Amino acid sequence: MIHDATMQRTAILSTHTPELFRKAVLRAAELLRAGGVVALPTETVYGLAANALDETAVAKIFQVKGRPANNPIIVHVASLELANRCVAQFPAVAEKLAKAFWPGPLTLVLPRAETIPGVVTAGGPTVGIRWPAHPFIQAVIRECGFPLAAPSANLSNRVSPTNAGHVRAQLGGKIPLIVDGGQSQVGIESTVLDLTVSPPRILRPGMIRAESLAAVCGEVQSPKSRAQGPDSALRSPGLLKKHYSPKARLAILNWRDDAELESKIKNSKFKIQNCFVIAHSRIPSGRNVAGVSVIPHDAEAFARAIYAELHRCDEAGVGTIIVEAPPELPEWAGIADRLRRAAA
Repeated sequence: MIHDATMQRTAILSTHTPELFRKAVLRAAELLRAGGVVALPTETVYGLAANALDETAVAKIFQVKGRPANNPIIVHVASLELANRCVAQFPAVAEKLAKAFWPGPLTLVLPRAETIPGVVTAGGPTVGIRWPAHPFIQAVIRECGFPLAAPSANLSNRVSPTNAGHVRAQLGGKIPLIVDGGQSQVGIESTVLDLTVSPPRILRPGMIRAESLAAVCGEVQSPKSRAQGPDSALRSPGLLKKHYSPKARLAILNWRDDAELESKIKNSKFKIQNCFVIAHSRIPSGRNVAGVSVIPHDAEAFARAIYAELHRCDEAGVGTIIVEAPPELPEWAGIADRLRRAAA
C-alpha cells in the first residue's frame, strides 16, 4: 500500500558548511533507504528522488507529483559502474558521450536492465540515465549505493523548481525532506539523447547542443516535430505537449517597440494591465502592463533565470506572462522547447 502523501511535516536542510552537507546526506540516504521520497538539488533543476530499484518507492513519486503513469522518469547515477548496472548494454558510443559530458546535463536513453522496474520507464523497454554534476546528489547516491529515479520536484506539468523555495511552495507538506543546495546552475532540464536508434536522436533539447553531441558521436537526429503515437511508450520525460507551465497563461511574442507589443497583446485578447512581460533584447517601457523583467540576452544566463521568473509571476498572481521569443539559434533550442510547451 502506498503511503498517504497528503500532509506531513517537511524539513528543509541546508548544505552550506561541510558539517551541514554531511548531515543532510545522511538524512536523505536514511529516508531513501526506507523507501521514502526526498527533494534534492541537481545542476539542472531540483529533483524528487526515490530508490530507482524499488517499485513502491517510485510509485510515491507519481502520487506526490500527480504525474501520469505514461511519463517515464530519468535514473540518476554517480559512476559509470552504476550506470552499467541500470542498462542491458552500454555501447561504445555511450562511453564516449559519458566521457565527454558526464557528470553533466545529458541523459542517455538505452535498453533497460531487468533490475529497473517498469514504473520507472512507463512500461517501455528503455531507460534514461544521467550522472548529475551537483555534488550533493552525487554524495547521496554514493551513500545509498543505488541509483535514484528523480523527475523535477514539482507538481506535474508545473514549472520546474530551481531552488528549495520553489519546491516548498509546491510540495511542502507532501514530502518529509527538501535539501537546500542553492540555486540550480543550468536552470532547465537535461538534454536527452536516444542511443537505441542510429544515428542517435535528440528526444528533448537542453543546454548541451546538437553540434556538441555530433562532435563526439557523429551525426545526431533532431527531435521529432510531433509526439510519438498513442501506442508507443514515451522514451523520455518532457515529450508531452503541455509541460513546464506556470499557472498564468503564457504567450511567446516578438515586437519592435512598445506600440507593436501593445497591439499584439490586444490582438491576442489579453487584458494588458494583467500582463507581465519577460524580455531579453527589446525592453519595453512597462507602461500599461503589470510589470517588466529583463533576463540577459545570453542563452545560458536566460536558462538559469527563466523558471525563477515564471515562479515569481505565479506568486504575484499575474494573469498572463508575455515572454519575448528566443532567437532561432542552436544554443537557444532547449529554451525554445520549454517555452513552447509552457505556452501550449
